[in-house]
Amino acid sequence: MAFSSVQAPFVNPVVPFSGTIQGGLQDGLQITVNGTALHACGTRFAVNFQTGFSDNDIAFHFNPRFEEGGYVVCNTKQKGRWGPEERKMSMPLQMGIPFEIRFLVQSSGFQVTVNGNFFTNYVHRVPFHRVDNISVTGAVGLTHISFQPPSYWQSIAVPITQTVIHTVQSTPGQMFPNPAIPPPAYPSPSYPIPFFTSIPGGLYPSKSITITGIVPSYAQRFHINLRSGNDIAFHLNPRFDENAVVRNTQISNSWGPEERSLNRSMPFARGQGFLVWIMCEGHCLKVSVDGQHLFDYYHRLKNLPAINNLEVGGDVQLTLVQP
Repeated sequence: MAFSSVQAPFVNPVVPFSGTIQGGLQDGLQITVNGTALHACGTRFAVNFQTGFSDNDIAFHFNPRFEEGGYVVCNTKQKGRWGPEERKMSMPLQMGIPFEIRFLVQSSGFQVTVNGNFFTNYVHRVPFHRVDNISVTGAVGLTHISFQPPSYWQSIAVPITQTVIHTVQSTPGQMFPNPAIPPPAYPSPSYPIPFFTSIPGGLYPSKSITITGIVPSYAQRFHINLRSGNDIAFHLNPRFDENAVVRNTQISNSWGPEERSLNRSMPFARGQGFLVWIMCEGHCLKVSVDGQHLFDYYHRLKNLPAINNLEVGGDVQLTLVQP
């Protein structure tokens, strides 16, 4: 299955950051960057999709600037030379407020979505398959960079409104319309709560599941369930009213013994984002939160392929589900 080769996320990467995109860019691959623009570190940051670890060849430079009312510069650098800028004269981000930027690779260009809203299309100037690295620089703190494979996006894509961009020469302030109309944009999926989805192929050793989200300030508890028919093979239940992370299995509507012990403090917090990474092994599930191993949960239901549905409910806002 295509889902089994999902690249692991980069968690809490230190800026400036540079990381390899395994297999390079592909049509339909989406890369999600979560972080916060920082007040004290400057007025700009950039996300670069580039060839190698050098910044001489950048296929797509996405550069929010909190200056002059705020705007975003997009550009391409080839052999150390910048091309004409494309400026979006609006700012979808706020200093100090967590953001989510999704970059969807399409055959014609990059589609950029910010906090769930379509922002811009950037038409390819160089072949995107040359890109094998993502770098982030400037006044920003990152929580994670995650990857979603092409097969998921190609199965849900539907066209929405087109948007016209403007091209700017290197002379500041000189703007003129780009005669090329960008291709149709595609919306990011919404995650209603409770959220249900299938796990293609069910569980098997080496299968991984990624869930990112935000815990609202009023949260009492939420849950992530891996289900097998009417049974819950794995129940992950952060409880803020008890300051605990409860794990359990429900068979024939009957709960088994709870597991609560942790090797570190409660990793979830009200008002904060999180990344849950569940890795299936032959004897257990290994669960990490924000890049740190939290616990092992030994399988109580042994028919792993039959564990083929994912459910998320309670006090939580989802930003990405990668089953």
